[in-house]
Amino acid sequence: MPAPQAPFDPNQTPKLTIAELDELVGELAPFVALYGFKVDEIGFGWARVRLPYDYNFVRPGGTISGPAMMALADYGMYVGLMGAIGPVALAVTTNLNINFLHKPAEKDLLCDARLIKLGKRLAVGDMSIHPEGDDRMCAHVTATYSIPPQ
Repeated sequence: MPAPQAPFDPNQTPKLTIAELDELVGELAPFVALYGFKVDEIGFGWARVRLPYDYNFVRPGGTISGPAMMALADYGMYVGLMGAIGPVALAVTTNLNINFLHKPAEKDLLCDARLIKLGKRLAVGDMSIHPEGDDRMCAHVTATYSIPPQ
């Protein structure tokens, strides 16, 4: 699947690399390791992140839990935002809305995140979550982040 379209020049270089992001979250966000999130791709205002399938995240009914999918979307938004503004550790979620569309297969979940608006203090993003190898969305998410003043 091609990288998600962002409202920015697709050739614009991201403000940090995957290695720099991993270092940042390794120090400041231990929950990333607990979930096992992986960054597949990062661009200026977009990202693809992965939640490896883990039975510990399954809820009754045999599906990945809503909180795990919400965390994946939130992390995807954070990664896409960091790609656009650089390492700003205190950028935080102010709103997250999720619609669960169908039960995902027992596979890694991928989150394609893209910023749809980037201002000085707020960023708005759109995320789609789907199982690896299946382009059907199992969840659609929108989120707003607050960016601290420089």
